[in-house]
Amino acid sequence: MYIKNSKIEFKGKESKDPFSFRFYDKNRVINGRTMGEHLKFAVSWWHTVNASGTDMFGGDTMSKTFGLSGMDMYRAKADFAFELMRKLGIDYYCFHDVDVAPEGETLAESVKNLEIMTDYLLSKQKETGIRPLWVTANMFGDKKFMAGAASSPDADVFAVAAGKVKAGIDAAVKLGAKGYVFWGGREGYDTLLNTDMALELDNLGRFMRMARDYGRSHGFDGDFYIEPKPKEPTKHQYDFDAATCANFLRANGLEKDFRLNIEANHATLAGHTFNHELRVAAVNGMFGSIDANQGDTLLGWDTDQFPTNVYETTLAMYEVIKAGGFTNGGLNFDAKARRQSNTLEDTVLSYIAGMDAFALGLIKAYQIIEDGRIDAFIKERYASYESGVGLRIVEGKETLESLAAYAADLKDVKVQSGRQEYLETVMNDILFSGKV
Repeated sequence: MYIKNSKIEFKGKESKDPFSFRFYDKNRVINGRTMGEHLKFAVSWWHTVNASGTDMFGGDTMSKTFGLSGMDMYRAKADFAFELMRKLGIDYYCFHDVDVAPEGETLAESVKNLEIMTDYLLSKQKETGIRPLWVTANMFGDKKFMAGAASSPDADVFAVAAGKVKAGIDAAVKLGAKGYVFWGGREGYDTLLNTDMALELDNLGRFMRMARDYGRSHGFDGDFYIEPKPKEPTKHQYDFDAATCANFLRANGLEKDFRLNIEANHATLAGHTFNHELRVAAVNGMFGSIDANQGDTLLGWDTDQFPTNVYETTLAMYEVIKAGGFTNGGLNFDAKARRQSNTLEDTVLSYIAGMDAFALGLIKAYQIIEDGRIDAFIKERYASYESGVGLRIVEGKETLESLAAYAADLKDVKVQSGRQEYLETVMNDILFSGKV
């Protein structure tokens, strides 16, 4: 046993027990689905199982080797992860290939290590019913990927990346994952002086199509995801934001197989709100999954903090509900406890905080919808498109000539108030009503 705490239970909003849920009641039914089904929480292996508090200016502040090395250490990490998930009541996890198995000197050695460790993970899954939400490959950490993976100027690097993704898709099928993620941390450029952007973007599209074709012909029936991020570690990344990724997917004929995995902190770095990125994904028919965290708007880097801002989680869950909810995707906590929160108990407390924040966000999002004032205001604001000339515009029955004739003698055209302050007051009324 790695964690001192027993199973974390729901005790209600009045609970003062730090090791309890105040709002996350996994089996509570809201609008026909349980909280567990609505939220589909997942543990991020890299932050939760491997991260040790290291930052740019200092080393480890905690150890997660469990006093072991080699494959024994990786098995112990898996034991810890599954114990944590059981105690938190989390049904899913996410990982990069090198999170769960050591990287070898060659691709073949790395793939063999991954096969050994996924055998072990599969045995743990059979014991618990827990499975991956999605799988991915780390194609940014090793020095060979310094100039990219699929966008690398070196064809041998492209080939190694292809081999890693092949192995990752095989692992996803083996373990029952319904998602495979591409995050292009090095897919971009630092200066255009040494960059053939057209070739790099074309190669990136070729790579994604290869992955799609391999997956579909080898039993992967889930969703492929691109995770947008504008920068860090690369100055300019090709997966800049949701709109950029949607355009890329359509340009490469991938829109039927790919969705977007939206991360809150990446939205911040792109100069967007979290709910903006979710809305863009949804209106493009590409909403898929979420990396749940939050950033610090006063800092210019990806802090990956556990999400505790209920205003943000409410707006996020409002978008998720409006998009139809999760299918293959879910809420992966791409978040790490702070450097000074350096005990395993802090890890548990961090997950409780994030899970409660999204549970309360789910409750409040449904209250906004049930309240109806915001949706009613939006409907009324756009009412001119439900009849007359507006309806004819929507139906494609007007032309520039016909509209010019219609507008020629219009006088004193008025646009109604946007009522932003009123709507923000409605939000506060619902958020702070105390009703849960």
